[in-house]
Amino acid sequence: MNHNKMAELAVDCRCELGEGPQWDAGSGRLYWCDILGKCLHWLSLKNGEHGHYPLEQRVSLATPLNDGRLMLVGEHSLSLLNPATQRLEHFADFEADNPVTRSNDARVDRHGSLWLSTMGKTAESEAGSLYRLHRGELTRLRSGLTIPNAICFSPMGDAAYFTDTATGVVMRWALDSQGWPVGEPVAWADFTAVEGNPDGAVIDSEGCLWLALWGAGKIVRLDTAGQVIDEVHVPVSQPSCPAFAGPGLETLYITTAQEGFSDAQRREEPLAGGLFKANVGVHGLADPLLTLE
Repeated sequence: MNHNKMAELAVDCRCELGEGPQWDAGSGRLYWCDILGKCLHWLSLKNGEHGHYPLEQRVSLATPLNDGRLMLVGEHSLSLLNPATQRLEHFADFEADNPVTRSNDARVDRHGSLWLSTMGKTAESEAGSLYRLHRGELTRLRSGLTIPNAICFSPMGDAAYFTDTATGVVMRWALDSQGWPVGEPVAWADFTAVEGNPDGAVIDSEGCLWLALWGAGKIVRLDTAGQVIDEVHVPVSQPSCPAFAGPGLETLYITTAQEGFSDAQRREEPLAGGLFKANVGVHGLADPLLTLE
């Protein structure tokens, strides 16, 4: 295991809570969110240009559809954004009558369906849930979660991974041929005895899982048995989520945060909240485009 891999700064964006990095092959852009800053950032990998869209609500993911639009996972609703015109169209609500929660981690599965989660705005115990948007219809899969994270899917689509960050354990959940959970999730990788808490995750082309360890300043790579086989360090303490991007999905991008920092911590970690990148010697696995029909 090479412990010396260090990610470098890609965009000095100082997000309060950077999250949800998502490659959009159609536009050649990487999108990511500042949940607390109510902002959607983008980076064009072709020319290095980057910019952002201010938003009216906390958004945790922007994932592409086949028509060039993005589905935004907002605080209590899903909406469709046309990046060219910046037109925003409401799609569906979730937990709209619950002032305690907001959306958190989300990712499209191998069937083109969107898994999304909610959590308490101040991480209220067991206030969160896990949902699946399948062909335009939203179904709650699980409730009683505190900080749902690490949503990602095995290459064959026969398993989902997720964590409740508060527990320190990554779970594996068997899926049927339509991508619906079967039985109960089982404990797969335990981080209770190490520094940092499991946060966002992504699967690579070899079926291994890259997991951000919030508070530990690193991303670890887990083999299919849940054992750590590699790691990448970031020069900030709060990495939140990794994603592969680029034409061959050859670069690992990592969102980070400065959430909860004191003024002293902000001075100590001036790059906190930035977007980082690393070449990790393995390619990513493309997330399918979100399908609404």
